[in-house]
Amino acid sequence: MIIFAPVNKTAKKIPAEALREVEIQDMVAEGKCIVRHENLVIFVTQVAPGDVVDLRITKSKKNFLEAVPTHFHKYSELRVEPFCQHFGTCGGCKWQHLGYDTQTQYKQQQVEDTLQRIGKVEIPEVLPIAHSPALQYYRNKLEFTFSFMGWLTEEQIKDETAQYDRRVLGFHTPARFDKIIDVEHCWLQPEPSNSIRLAIRDYARENMLRFGNIIKQTGLLRNLIIRTAESTGELMVILQCYRQHQAIEPLLDYVYEKFPQITSLNYVLNDKGNETFHDLEVVCYKGKPYIEEEMEGLRFRVGPKSFYQTNSAGAYNLYKIARDFAQLSGNELVYDLYTGAGTIANFVARQARHVVGVEYVEQAVQDARVNSEINGVTNTEFYAGDMKDVLSADFIQQHGRPDVVITDPPRAGMHVDVVQRLLEMRAPRIVYVSCNPATQARDLELLDEAYKVVKVQPVDMFPHTHHVENVVLLELR
Repeated sequence: MIIFAPVNKTAKKIPAEALREVEIQDMVAEGKCIVRHENLVIFVTQVAPGDVVDLRITKSKKNFLEAVPTHFHKYSELRVEPFCQHFGTCGGCKWQHLGYDTQTQYKQQQVEDTLQRIGKVEIPEVLPIAHSPALQYYRNKLEFTFSFMGWLTEEQIKDETAQYDRRVLGFHTPARFDKIIDVEHCWLQPEPSNSIRLAIRDYARENMLRFGNIIKQTGLLRNLIIRTAESTGELMVILQCYRQHQAIEPLLDYVYEKFPQITSLNYVLNDKGNETFHDLEVVCYKGKPYIEEEMEGLRFRVGPKSFYQTNSAGAYNLYKIARDFAQLSGNELVYDLYTGAGTIANFVARQARHVVGVEYVEQAVQDARVNSEINGVTNTEFYAGDMKDVLSADFIQQHGRPDVVITDPPRAGMHVDVVQRLLEMRAPRIVYVSCNPATQARDLELLDEAYKVVKVQPVDMFPHTHHVENVVLLELR
């Protein structure tokens, strides 16, 4: 039985238990589930299709509601037991309650539905999604946040006999930038990631170092980044502090002595309103200022500010698919747009005549040039600047009309001016790598006047999340 409350202007006017014994119908975009009734749409988190639940309304809009479950009457057959003790409280891995085959099925469906609904272009049969090589400990980079007042779960609050140290080092709770949960074990990054995080947290507690206040931007300890290189075993640690303090170096000395496998130990002083440090000095305290990843004999330097795909083994799958779609014979001029640190550009260079990479971030372009140099790749060149400005008619005339364009834009997709440049260039093939099928679909609709989609390959890089990569091959009509 479904009991619907009236849709008011604010969620506060809707009774807490507005919906009872609701069967969750389907999975939709961004990992949410949906309930439909007449003209009312309800988006629900923390559930699976087939669950029968009571719901509490959390948000009311003109055309839809948002809700969370308060009681389960029946559990879906799609459910599995989550393996992480922090599931449901931590903001990550929100699909742990679904089996991996179910996860990839919904990701495949998401790609197909998005391209058809938003792109409105003719697409071929979508190839089966490429699975992630690893389902646990697959990330090479994690960021943890210090907080002097950690978030307590409902169970912890109800336990009046327990005492908790609220000085924590962990992850954000869902949709709350200011609430941090203490993480005992994270299944995303291999050891010694967990051991390093816990050692730093415990040292800071024992030595009375001030954990950060996210709201007021005060305290000493702000953020911890750990980067691991699966292929080489190298390990980078970056400690962000709000200000200079005499306690920083003893902490770093302790970490370096306790974990001799650290090959790059760094710190940053950051009193800005956000944790980004691309415009700040990174001090290499011990070791070398980078780690290296290896792929098909190529070595890629990854500095504290460098971008590198966070699933190394998954990235190898992704790049091989992009290279296969490019159909390189050794004679092609390739434009690699949004090249980042030149990973794809250097990866395909041995199969191409020449590769031209373009990237907005100057530091990334410097990394790309270094990566070519250390690998003896001589047929690449890289340029920094806003893509829509760099990719001008003069630029194309200077470097030549490409035979293949590989484009891997950020989640926002390509600027409309960049799409227009692609239409003007009329390269025979475009390989479009995307981490957001929705913006990719929008761009495909714009490209449809000159290009036909001939291949679509989803790639799972982030198990237990709703995120999916997608590679599309377009050919000139």
